Amino acid sequence: MRRRHVLTLAAAGAVGAGCSAGDPPRRPAASPAPPAGLVFPNGFAWGASTSAYQVEGGATEDGRGPSVWDVFSHQQGRTEDGGTGDVAADHYHRSYEDLDLMRGLGLKSYRFSISWSRVLPTGRGTVNAKGLDFYHRLVDGLLARDITPVATLFHWDTPQALQESGGWASRDCAKWFADYATVVCYSLGDKVQTWLTLNEPKTVVEVGYTAGIHAPGVRDRRVANVVGHHLLLGHGLAVQAFRATGRKGRIGAALNLSPAYPADDSDAARRQATIADGEENRRWLDPVLLGRYPDDWLATQPSDAPVRAAIHDGDLAVIGSKSDLLGVQYYNPTYVTAKGGRVQKHPTSQATWQEIYPQGLHDLLTRIKRDYGDIPLTITENGMPSLQPVDDQDRITFLRDHLTAAHQAIRDGVRLEGYHVWSLLDNFEWAEGYSQRWGIIHVDYTTQQRRRKASADWYQQVIARNGI
Repeated sequence: MRRRHVLTLAAAGAVGAGCSAGDPPRRPAASPAPPAGLVFPNGFAWGASTSAYQVEGGATEDGRGPSVWDVFSHQQGRTEDGGTGDVAADHYHRSYEDLDLMRGLGLKSYRFSISWSRVLPTGRGTVNAKGLDFYHRLVDGLLARDITPVATLFHWDTPQALQESGGWASRDCAKWFADYATVVCYSLGDKVQTWLTLNEPKTVVEVGYTAGIHAPGVRDRRVANVVGHHLLLGHGLAVQAFRATGRKGRIGAALNLSPAYPADDSDAARRQATIADGEENRRWLDPVLLGRYPDDWLATQPSDAPVRAAIHDGDLAVIGSKSDLLGVQYYNPTYVTAKGGRVQKHPTSQATWQEIYPQGLHDLLTRIKRDYGDIPLTITENGMPSLQPVDDQDRITFLRDHLTAAHQAIRDGVRLEGYHVWSLLDNFEWAEGYSQRWGIIHVDYTTQQRRRKASADWYQQVIARNGI
């Protein structure tokens, strides 16, 4: 199952909400019909996203060390049909072909991640020049095609050597991450002007350390909460490391957020949605943007919870180091019952955890502005899997409806600078292996031939006219 499987998170006791701590959640409004001719602001960054382990392949080439996902995916029963990222979409060997596909689409921005263990095979120590050179070539290719590179430092692929030394359960991992950030940001910082520290730390906590269905496969909620704090500490230290390099540019985190609503009109459901919001959203937003944990979230942690001991004096100031932007990832809303459970009220995609509700994107974006100020936002992931190999009209409808919601948020004053569809390519979909196709470019995994889907043609037209 992918990032946020509904049953997994419900079993873990984590549900999401999109309300403020002091304000009762609002019932969702009906999604409006998309008006014709919506034009986005000049300079809007139309883009697409991928991540290293999901597309690169070349898992053992040119000095790359193993990550937790290399180990996890090779364990029997961990992924659908035993899929691994050994080859994936072979982007490591086909990056120039993929760069030309991006240029053909007219992309203005490409958000990718850097494999920590390709640059530092054991997570620290000597730099692997061949691995770093790959990213130099990729960035140079983007710039030559007038595509802005947006680099993510961590997209779940912790070097296995660091995992064996404690991984993110160890406080040292935050420092190791900052050291890695220093290497990469200094080396590429004269070319890359936009950096993202972490991709979806919530998913690492919920699916990798609580449910255990993602790498590293741990099932311990108490450890998971410590991991969450160390991930955030790593974010803050990486922001500081970037500043210390003297490189110009912007840096922030990419957080997956789920606006949620009471499942009914009862006061109990409203209270549960507010409580749940502390776990799903404010637990991540407040430290990064305000330099504090929500009081109501901390109150849910017992006095002997390891996470309390993990929070040292000064940590929140580090985590709250000024962010220049926030990456927003939206896939689904959450409806919370009076007993704190969750129910679905809208159709789902092939990924059964993904409840399709475009209005939730508008609610999420406007909520961030209302509660956290006028920080620049960019949508770093939004998309769906389709069962249609090429003529993916369902994906076109999904994208059109979500872009309509994003445009309304801009009209409501949200400082939204860009949109990155997930994903550019069909790829290795974590525990789902190759059973779900999220790309706007079809990949034949036998021949590695690329083919544009109907959604790619549609998206090209959207970019060309800067609107829908």
